[in-house]
Formats: sequence, structure tokens, C-alpha cells
Amino acid sequence: MQLAQATVTVDLGKIEDNARMLAEALPGIAIVGVTKVTCGSPEVARAMIAGGVTAIGESRLENAARLRDAGVTAPIWLVRSPSPATADEAVRVSDVSVVSEIAIAEALDAAAARAGRRYGIVAMVDIGDLREGMMPAELPGFLDHAATCANIDILGIGASLTCYGAIIPDETNLGVLGALAVEAEVRLGTHLFVSGGSSTSIAPVMAGHAPATIDNLRLGEAIVLGVDPATRKPIPGLALHRDAVTVSAPVIECKVKPSLPIGTCAQDAFGNVPSFEDRGDRRRAICAIGRQDVVPEQLTPLDPRVIVLGASSDHLVLDVEDLPVPPAIGEPIVFVPGYSSTLSLFTSPYVAKRFVHGP
Repeated sequence: MQLAQATVTVDLGKIEDNARMLAEALPGIAIVGVTKVTCGSPEVARAMIAGGVTAIGESRLENAARLRDAGVTAPIWLVRSPSPATADEAVRVSDVSVVSEIAIAEALDAAAARAGRRYGIVAMVDIGDLREGMMPAELPGFLDHAATCANIDILGIGASLTCYGAIIPDETNLGVLGALAVEAEVRLGTHLFVSGGSSTSIAPVMAGHAPATIDNLRLGEAIVLGVDPATRKPIPGLALHRDAVTVSAPVIECKVKPSLPIGTCAQDAFGNVPSFEDRGDRRRAICAIGRQDVVPEQLTPLDPRVIVLGASSDHLVLDVEDLPVPPAIGEPIVFVPGYSSTLSLFTSPYVAKRFVHGP
């Protein structure tokens, strides 16, 4: 088999399976299927919806617009707050936005008035990860002010964990979120849903270490890659597919070479000073993909006899000495990418995207 260029293959059946398994494992919790790692792929969104997610989450307005233009009619959440200058576009292409600044709530209110519609917001609270979210003491004032916006519906409160500060969800921080939600409901006199984080919240929720008030999760990595982002390992109790996304890259050179570079070592193309192990002469293959497209450290070859040695901007260097037959020129080598690699692959215009449903 010959491959013309690096290609990401998404098995939509496995994406749908993962979404369904998570929906069944989390009864009573509405799942927002986050497609941002696939740059708002409509195919992936539809597979998530078929598996039981109730809404689609996106961080970029361009991706939300792509979903709408492709005919995706499910509610779309902006899981990154828009800026005031993009409020009109946000109201046009989405239904709900996470918000932590009253100025943005006011901008969305004005945009919703111009569009002649109502718009939902989720008040984001920082419970320790130090990414987006107001501090808990700010929440009452925010809710009071946002409640005066004529075209805004305060749908719930939420939090983000693990994405920046790497803080894992636990009984303490999720308990804080649950208590804030109860107080907010009393203050507003209405029911609010509680969006208790992302894929790292699955394990504590399933283990009973989260308050019962949490009834919404925003899940991306668990559905697309089948792992817990806190550990990058399988989620206990779930047999999720971990190979729904693969990437293939064609071999453009295969030769026996020394394992140590020859000469004086300086910085590589990315400003690093590399180190190498002397393993003697080894057969190595070069594939037509590089750091401009992927994070090589997050590529796991399907064949464990292949070893990723490193990459420059356009070349991926592999040790293939242990393969019984050297790969032919043009033959694809297949990898399972991690989260950062998946994000880069879908963002790269040099990598083809292919969607399949089963073998």
C-alpha cells in the first residue's frame, strides 16, 4: 500500500461507541461533547450526538460556524468565552457560552437583543485550576448583575479543572462547586445545572466522590481518545476505544545509519540540545510528517517494534531495526496520537483527514 501524504483516520463508529458508553455510565448527567480537538469536525459531532451527547462544545467561533454550516442543529456551547467584539457572531452560531466577566454577559445580552433571541450563559467559577472563572466570592454579585440582563438566561454554573493548573477534581473542590450551586439557586429562585468539569471528572463522579448536584459534564478527550486526561490511561470501569483516531505517514527514506550523529553537537532546529544513545548501526526510517504537524513525543506506533526517535519540522525519524521486513518507500507507518498530537494534526493543513465507520 502506498500513501501520498500524512493522513488522520477517524473511526466514527468508535467515537459513537465511546459517547454511548459514557452516557450509559453517567445516568442523570447531560454530556456536552467537545469537538475542539478535531477543529469542530461535523462528522465527529454527528457521531457524538448519535452516541447520546445532548450538546456540542467548541472553543472557537470558526469551528462553531463550521458545525452550523454543515447542518448540525444540536445546541452548541462555546466552552471558551467570546470577547465583547465577537458577541454578535457568538449569538449567531451558538446557544450557550461560559462567562466569567459581567462585561461579556452584557455584550451577549445586547447581541441577543439585536438578534431577537434569548441566549444562555454558564457562570464559570475558579475552584483551584486558575484558568477561567471568577473567584467564589464574586459569584453572588455576578449573578445579581447578570439577572438584570433582559435577553440572557443564566442556565448554570460551572468550573474547569486539570487543563491549566493540572488540578484534579475531588470531593473537596467539586463539593465547593456543588455548594455554590445550591446558594446560587436560592439567590436566583430557579434551578441551575452544575457543569462539573471535563473528562477528568468522570472517574470521581462514577466513584461517588462528587456531589449529586453535578448534572453536566463537558467531555472531549474521553470520547475522542478514550482516556482520562489526568493520567492518559483508561478510565476504570469503562472499555473505551483508545484508537478511534490514528495517523499514518508515508516512509520517504529507509537506511542503516549510526545511532549517534557525527560531529560537534549544537542546538537543533527548535533550540534544543539533543542527546543520543549509542546503539550501533540501526535501520531507521523517515516519514513525511514533522513537528509542524504533530507532537512526536505523543505518537505511539501501532507496531511496538517501531521506536520514535524524534523529529524536525518536516521529518519524523524512526528506529525500525526490529521489524522483520524493512518498510518500503511510500509504505505508511501507523500511530495512535495523544491529545496534543491530535490537536496539531487536525489543525495542520498538510495532513489529510479521513472519516470511516468501522473497518
